[in-house]
Amino acid sequence: MRKLQTTELNRLSIEAFKSLEKLPVVVILDNVRSGYNVGSVFRTCDAFAVFSLYLCGITPTPPNREVKKTALGSSESVKWHYFEDTLKALEKVKEDGFQIIIAEHTTRSISLQHFSPSKNMKYALVFGNEIDGISGDLLELADAAVEIPQFGTKHSLNISIAAGIILWHFARNLLN
Repeated sequence: MRKLQTTELNRLSIEAFKSLEKLPVVVILDNVRSGYNVGSVFRTCDAFAVFSLYLCGITPTPPNREVKKTALGSSESVKWHYFEDTLKALEKVKEDGFQIIIAEHTTRSISLQHFSPSKNMKYALVFGNEIDGISGDLLELADAAVEIPQFGTKHSLNISIAAGIILWHFARNLLN
């Protein structure tokens, strides 16, 4: 075994990535504070070839320095849009036929391993603020809530980690 060189990874150009068939998923960030978290989510969206990323409210947008530092150029490959109000973003995806899935602890949350995305559906995955989670007024628009099983004392993951785990779950189920 040997470690692959960067030139052996067969990375797509930005142009090739943009023409690639995308995972039928829009990621929505609801008032995420940290540009570093946003940049990490950009990279994860690139890795899983998501359809689009919606940045809402106080969420930093490119060319924010922190976003650029962690995005490592993925803010150029991933299609993204800014919405001043997360509610408007949710109304748009609902109108476009996406099922809205929030990543949040609620009285009706489904443990992620028990949620099976359907291959004939489109999904909008909503991730909330690092402290307050998803805004309470958005809950009524959700079609479902998922939570990642956790066994420690915090029952909380960094938003970029949670996005990676949930996107992996969706990609694994939708692409197989």
